[in-house]
Amino acid sequence: MTAQQLKNSILQMAVQGKLVPQDPNDEPASVLLERIKAEKEALIKSGRIKKSKKSSEIFRGASRTLPYAFCEQIDKEIRDISDEIPFEIPESWEWVRLGSIVYSRGQMKPTSDFCYVDIGSIDNKNQKLGNTENIIIPDKAPSRARKIIDIGDIIYSTVRPYLHNMCIIDKQFSLQPIASTGFATMTCYSGIFNKYLFYYLLAPDFDNYANDTENSKGVAYPAINDDRLYKALIPVAPLAEQKRIVAKIEELLPYIEKYEQAETKLTALNKSFLEMLKKSILQEAVQGKLVPQNPDDEPASVLLERIRTEKQELIKQGKIKKSKHESIIVTRDKIPYEIIDGKERCIADEVPFEIPESWCWCRLGTIASVLGGKRIPAGRKLSLEKTEHVYIRVSDMKDDTVSLDNLQYVPNDIYSSISRYIINKEDVYITVAGTIGRIGKIPKELDGANLTENADRLVIRIINQDWLIRFLKSNLIQNQIAEATTKVGQPKLAILRIQKLLIPLPPIAEQKRIVEKIEELMPIINSISK
Repeated sequence: MTAQQLKNSILQMAVQGKLVPQDPNDEPASVLLERIKAEKEALIKSGRIKKSKKSSEIFRGASRTLPYAFCEQIDKEIRDISDEIPFEIPESWEWVRLGSIVYSRGQMKPTSDFCYVDIGSIDNKNQKLGNTENIIIPDKAPSRARKIIDIGDIIYSTVRPYLHNMCIIDKQFSLQPIASTGFATMTCYSGIFNKYLFYYLLAPDFDNYANDTENSKGVAYPAINDDRLYKALIPVAPLAEQKRIVAKIEELLPYIEKYEQAETKLTALNKSFLEMLKKSILQEAVQGKLVPQNPDDEPASVLLERIRTEKQELIKQGKIKKSKHESIIVTRDKIPYEIIDGKERCIADEVPFEIPESWCWCRLGTIASVLGGKRIPAGRKLSLEKTEHVYIRVSDMKDDTVSLDNLQYVPNDIYSSISRYIINKEDVYITVAGTIGRIGKIPKELDGANLTENADRLVIRIINQDWLIRFLKSNLIQNQIAEATTKVGQPKLAILRIQKLLIPLPPIAEQKRIVEKIEELMPIINSISK
């Protein structure tokens, strides 16, 4: 149970008369309501409030020998409202409409400086009014600054009520306070403890009423009007019990807050733990510890020779260019050496850990060609209108793939200038500017799409595409990417530096087993967080 669920449960118990015991010595709510009637009549007579056109009285049917559990009388009409009653309440309690136990102080157009209370004045997490007074002169008064309020009043935002922009006015203002018409303002009659009513307005039962689609209209900004709000059913406890309920709630709230703090810490810990667990799995994978080695696998050294042979053939065919500084990494007595242009140097300081005998260290440029993307010509813009040529931006690269939402297109008349800079579904992308180090593959729907200049394509040879993506996302490679990124001006990851990324290469069969194991484990980890 979350802290919010616990709070909701306590509030719901409170409004159903289950949080504190009833006291038979308490003056029943029915007597309290009679006093409110008298108070209301006095306020009407003094002109402070207007007489309601349709005054509501709710009573138990048995009290008037009627065959209904609950009835409502408006003027002379009596109707059965048993189906509206959401739950049972103690015998000493009564049901009323909200409009029967509160009134509004009315509205005024400011004629002098005033303190304005709008929706933004409220801390909706704690339902408290901010400390800063928003003092406004009449000429600058917003058109919504109309509702008169005073200390002790409840203000309830009727716009997006689910956000709980509500509070009790608990301080004196330096000037006349005026609230926005976006609030329903409630002054409680003397028999209603304002905090009791306030907690009911926070309870799930009232929340459901206020946010019901029948009551709260609108799509972008759903709102409930005052009339609908004041028609809400309210369970009224004896005044003495109202105070006991509030005292118990406020006794429990600090414990809920501590529970919430602990919950927040636990959630953060769980999240960080799961992220660390994912990283740990990737680290085990890149070190050859995630799946067992199979002595029957073709070793990575043979795989590298096949890649080099294929490369030479492509160079002969003119399909790729020969690398100026081809890297070969060999191991002697467990010490790695790199040979470039016939010169050999020890790279033991670059190698962070030992790998299995069947694996090899290599540079990324050995197993993949790194090719850049292309920006569209200066002065031209991408089009939202669909053409045959999708242009993949960094913002489209999400969750190891490319989102098909909000794609943009290359206008046909400029396509020829960037037509060579595409990426295929067999390739792997890596972002090199803006957000650097995102890795992923291209959906089949975008095979052959144009690639942004802020990303490069890795044209891979023989190796497993999914394995490479996962290895490139590991801390081992991401740390290398961070170190290789230029820090002067706009951060950028150069092609040459991508080619030099140091990769632990498993046999091709083990690559497949590693991917299968990761795909088996990741859903399990993700399910833990739910």
